[in-house]
Amino acid sequence: MTPRWRWLLALLTRRLWFRASIISLLSVAAALVSIVVAPYLPAGISAKIGADSVESILTIIASSMLAVTTFSLSTMVSAYSAATSNVTPRATRLLIQDTTAQNVLGTFVGSFLYSLVALITLSTGSYGERGRVVLFVVTVGVVLLIVVTLLRWIDYLLGFGRVGETTAKVEEAAERALKDRHRNHYLGGAPLTLGEPVPPDATPVFADRVGYVQHLDIAALAEAGEARKTKVWVGATPGTFVDPGRPLVWVGVPLSKDNEAAFREGYTVGEERTFDQDPRFGLSVLAEIASRALSPGINDPGTAIDVIGRTVRILSVWTAKPERDAEPEEPRFPDVFVPSLEPAEMFDDVFHPIARDGAGQAEVQIRLQKAFAALARCGDGRFRDDALRHSREALERAERALDQPSDIARVRGAAETVGSHEPMAGPRRSS
Repeated sequence: MTPRWRWLLALLTRRLWFRASIISLLSVAAALVSIVVAPYLPAGISAKIGADSVESILTIIASSMLAVTTFSLSTMVSAYSAATSNVTPRATRLLIQDTTAQNVLGTFVGSFLYSLVALITLSTGSYGERGRVVLFVVTVGVVLLIVVTLLRWIDYLLGFGRVGETTAKVEEAAERALKDRHRNHYLGGAPLTLGEPVPPDATPVFADRVGYVQHLDIAALAEAGEARKTKVWVGATPGTFVDPGRPLVWVGVPLSKDNEAAFREGYTVGEERTFDQDPRFGLSVLAEIASRALSPGINDPGTAIDVIGRTVRILSVWTAKPERDAEPEEPRFPDVFVPSLEPAEMFDDVFHPIARDGAGQAEVQIRLQKAFAALARCGDGRFRDDALRHSREALERAERALDQPSDIARVRGAAETVGSHEPMAGPRRSS
């Protein structure tokens, strides 16, 4: 469970300008540090090292880094455009937040500012002979940093914005969110399904705007409930689309308008869904990638098959052996009841679109049935019923869409393996 302030701080650090600004400030500081260090160096060292050439080196850096920065920005924009067209617009956000690209751009901008500030300071005569020595050493270090960054950037650009690399980023984001939820099924609260049901006389607190729940701070809800000596029942978890007619939470006491605002403080509602606390969003984005690949204009069943394999890896996290020390036996906030993330919903998010759009392609349907078979025997069998249900639905779609008897027979053969094996032994955990 992440507090709201920490989540907002994480969003801030993912912005492109943030890393570029930090690196630029460090670069300016590096250009000025020579003035401070210069008095501690012995006289006459400048002639031995050749620090008089530092001005020409700085001039080269200043002129070249501006061009490299402009080129890098245009390349990144092209990658974002390609991802929007060939993958899905929802995945572009992950490219914008890519730390490697941000560090590279920040390094180029910082190097340009470093050389510019150093040249201005040189022209004022503030460095002196010994200051030039320090500036020369720092400049050599900046040149080495630029070379390493350029080589890394050239290699990274080979895959940046490509379908496979972007799909891998979506998989990583979805798996990370699902692992976080697996470690803490109820975000620090008590299970709503196994706890107290919502009382019929409970007071609903409605959203004050239309949008998606981007973040839920259970601690804030618990604090608001404790102050009013009431229990809280969560009605909208991250990823839920809310409006002024849908309750965010229910509380056990009557509330004034000011008291309702205290409970709304636990929610962050925005125009778009985010990956952080919403594993289903990552699965939905993967389904979009597969559906676009299966469209007649692209006709790329290989990408859809790749997405199916990635989905099996992601969902297998939910059946993995839980980290018993990651979530205490007693919830941190026992008076806040939170609904569980249901496997049936995750299956519907990702497999329905793929089965629908790939109904007429035997290779996709066979891979789907193999995925259902793997999930049916995964863990302690908690996916078995959902896997069997989706297997039947996908088979029905395939039988209506395929016109070749041999293809239908192959899909049927793959469907027969779903549920034919016993699930792997393992401890059962409520979800």
